[in-house]
Amino acid sequence: MENTINTTSEPTKPIGFENYTMEQKTIDLGKANGYALLSIIPIALINIIPYYLIWGELPSISKLKETNPLFMISGSFSIILIMLLGIVIHELIHGFTWAIYAKKGFKSMKFGVLWKMITPYCHCKEPLKVRAYSIGAIMPAIILGFIPSIIAIIIGHFGLLLFGIFFTIAAIGNFMIIYLIYKEDKDTWVQDHPSEAGYYLLKEQK
Repeated sequence: MENTINTTSEPTKPIGFENYTMEQKTIDLGKANGYALLSIIPIALINIIPYYLIWGELPSISKLKETNPLFMISGSFSIILIMLLGIVIHELIHGFTWAIYAKKGFKSMKFGVLWKMITPYCHCKEPLKVRAYSIGAIMPAIILGFIPSIIAIIIGHFGLLLFGIFFTIAAIGNFMIIYLIYKEDKDTWVQDHPSEAGYYLLKEQK
């Protein structure tokens, strides 16, 4: 699930960390996408079961057939637009959260797309402590996934529930990063990787 490389000369070390070693840890985006597909059913069940137990019904295919076709088409476009917008917001949440802890704030954030996997990303250009980096990594799942799902179950809004399910699944790569980093000392410095899904652990040479 991870690739680990110790490096002393490359990449360029952050200013102020010249006496640190850099241990690269990245995840395989292909595997992340595979895990996301495998997680669809369990994550859906975890959310839909309590929704059904509380509200006693789910939208049926027969009701969808009764819907005006033009309304369904416009609704489909709206869903696609919402999902695309949510993906952008996902990366912005990374950026805004890390910016809280970064000395240069939002100026240290860079956004782009890993075209080989068609995956958007947010890159923090300055080192952060493990705790701060982890908070920024998990925050999109909380804001776009967990919270909407909980609200949807409480108020009985199935569309919002699907939104929460989708963005919980979309955060699988973030969960993999958290899995890699959670055993590290929370005061260890981390440099976000500029071109891969992962980071460098910065450890002071003794």
